Amino acid sequence: MVWQVKRHSAKNEVQDASADVSKLPSDPPVVVAPASNEDVDRWLRLKSKIHRKLLDRINLSMLDKLSREQIGEEAGDVIYNILTEEDAALNSGERVAIVDEVLDELLGLGPLEPLLADETITDILVNGYNTVFVERGGLLEKVSARFQDERHLMRIIQKIVSAVGRRIDESSPFVDARLADGSRVNAIVAPLAIDGSLLSIRKFSKRPYSLDRLVDIGSIPSQVAEVMKGIVKARRNVLISGGTGSGKTTLLNALSAYIDNKERIVTIEDSAELQLQQEHVARLETRPPNIEGRGEVTQRDLVKNALRMRPDRIIVGEVRTGEAFDMLQAMNTGHDGSMTTVHANTPRDALSRLEQMIGMSGIDMPPSSARAQIASAINVVVQIARFSDGRRRLVSLSEITGMEGQTISMQEIFRFHQTGRTEDGTVLGKFEATGIRPKFLNHALELGIELPPELFRPGLSLE
Repeated sequence: MVWQVKRHSAKNEVQDASADVSKLPSDPPVVVAPASNEDVDRWLRLKSKIHRKLLDRINLSMLDKLSREQIGEEAGDVIYNILTEEDAALNSGERVAIVDEVLDELLGLGPLEPLLADETITDILVNGYNTVFVERGGLLEKVSARFQDERHLMRIIQKIVSAVGRRIDESSPFVDARLADGSRVNAIVAPLAIDGSLLSIRKFSKRPYSLDRLVDIGSIPSQVAEVMKGIVKARRNVLISGGTGSGKTTLLNALSAYIDNKERIVTIEDSAELQLQQEHVARLETRPPNIEGRGEVTQRDLVKNALRMRPDRIIVGEVRTGEAFDMLQAMNTGHDGSMTTVHANTPRDALSRLEQMIGMSGIDMPPSSARAQIASAINVVVQIARFSDGRRRLVSLSEITGMEGQTISMQEIFRFHQTGRTEDGTVLGKFEATGIRPKFLNHALELGIELPPELFRPGLSLE
């Protein structure tokens, strides 16, 4: 037995109540938040007391051997006993709810579990123990979820980071981590976080976005999607540029689906998020320094090592510093079709950031040589953005054509032109072709990949 049950005299009441627990739905029940802050505090204190007493009656070594449903059935008896001991005045719905929330504390991430289970939520933002925001449909909203106190929030943060072998405390007050499902986590605590610990979770999509799905939701026109498929199949090097939360990793995942299954792909990330479906994928993840400040493995170290792993393509989740130089070197030395992302607001800004990152590598290189490296390595720059209505859209697809003097030459192939906004804030606009015929068409044709010239006709209606 997992549970060392202390039976209460009100045996029939406990048995009747536990029968309801066995019928709990797989998803967390929807519970109306208590009416006042005092009610919320009382609820949280009761839940904390039940959790502590439950730990006294549990065989921890048996937990990993049972499913949540099995644990829930047995835990129901124990929790209802404790509720009776506490003489808690709860109706049947509240009893079912508190069983589920205590199980979330025991097996999951407490108040975050219902938010993680809600597929409409893409981001969870915790600003101190009593303030939680979520993002739905690209827009932020405050929710009623909260933690009991700062210690409760810190315990959940520690549970997340320790699961991936990382640490967070006063000496190392911020950390990047990930959940078991791949969701990206960032946490920052005191003394850097002044008003309480901060936790940000970018949820991992259980249904990966494909290019076709991005077309369906209006992020990319179908004609542009066909061109992007051809770019990937033709092994052109792609740089995806955009702001925070604009969907760079989502687009990178969608594009990667068109890489040939016969190719060996090496992915390099700070926190593993990519969801590549190919059979031959080698995934690498950076490592932070240990408590003595040693043992750090950076993205640059991994890019250098990846070159010795016989990759056909290298995919770097995001370039931030000196690894940009090594990534460009890889693109220039036989690893065609490699892809990466960068934070920038325009395609031209993206190239300027790459140039700055080359300077961060510690290599003394004249600006003209750095730009020549970029112009030679990158073939296509895709710019995406999140608009004020919360929707993400491709705003530009540009091709790099070489150098003109000291300047990288770039031509825009497709763009999104915003025309206005409706009364409810929805952004209006249209995608359009510039009429320029890209150079990569010839390269694609040599590989047997046909992209109809009509796709690039000026004035073509892109939908």
